[in-house]
Amino acid sequence: MFSSLINSQQEPLDFTFHPGTRENALVILGHGVTGNKDRPLLVALADALAASGWPCLRLSFSGNGSSGGTFQDATITKEVADLQSVLEKIPPQTKIAYIGHSMGGAVGLLTAVREEKIRVLVSLAGMFFTADFFQREFGTLTPDHDCMWEDESFPLSQAFADDLLAHKDLLDAAAAVEVPWLLIHGTADDVVPALDSEAAFAAATLADKKFFSMEDAGHSFDETTYPLIATEIHAWLDAHLQSF
Repeated sequence: MFSSLINSQQEPLDFTFHPGTRENALVILGHGVTGNKDRPLLVALADALAASGWPCLRLSFSGNGSSGGTFQDATITKEVADLQSVLEKIPPQTKIAYIGHSMGGAVGLLTAVREEKIRVLVSLAGMFFTADFFQREFGTLTPDHDCMWEDESFPLSQAFADDLLAHKDLLDAAAAVEVPWLLIHGTADDVVPALDSEAAFAAATLADKKFFSMEDAGHSFDETTYPLIATEIHAWLDAHLQSF
C-alpha cells in the first residue's frame, strides 16, 4: 500500500504491512511507551487479523524502533501528529480502524475525536489517566537525567513529562468519541490499571462501546491471550467497520 511514510517533520516512520482480502479497509496498530511495531502483541494481532482478511499496518512512532527522530522527543502529542500524517496518505474511500496499546491507546483516542477517517477504535490496556501514569511510574525520577525503568535506551525527557502532565486525563476526549469503541484490559495490569479503561468506558456516552475484561492478564497480555484478543477484535471489526 505504501512505499514509505514520513511525518510532518520529515522523519521516516517504520512500518510493516500485512495484506488482507477485505477491500477498502485498513487496520493500523500502534504501540505504547518504549515499544515499537515489532512488539509480540502487535505482530500476533496483525498476523491473525490479516488471516481473517483485514489488511493491517503496524507502525513505529517517531523516535521508536527504526523510525526517524529521537526517543527524547516522543510524546503523545507528537505521536498523534505522526498518526495524522499516516492517515493523510490513505485513500479517502478506505475504512480505517485503529488499535492502540497502552500510550498508543491514548494516541488513538485523541486522534479519533479530531479525525473522521478513523471509523472504529480499539484500545488495549489503554492509558487514559496520563498524569497518574507519570507520577506512578516516573514521579521520583528527574527528567533529562534519569531513564525509564532504569533502561539507558529510554531516557526520560522533560518533554515527555510535560506532555503527560499537561494532558492530565483523557475523559473529556472519551466523552466525545462517536465511533464504535472496543476497550480490552487485563485485571492484573500493574502498569496501567484497568480503572483507566473502566473510567473511559463510563465517560464514552456517545459511542457504541464494549469493555472486555481479561481475568489475570497483565499489561502486555501474553501468548495465551493473543488469540482471544484477536477474536474479539475481529468480531468488532466485522460488526462495525463493515457497516460503514
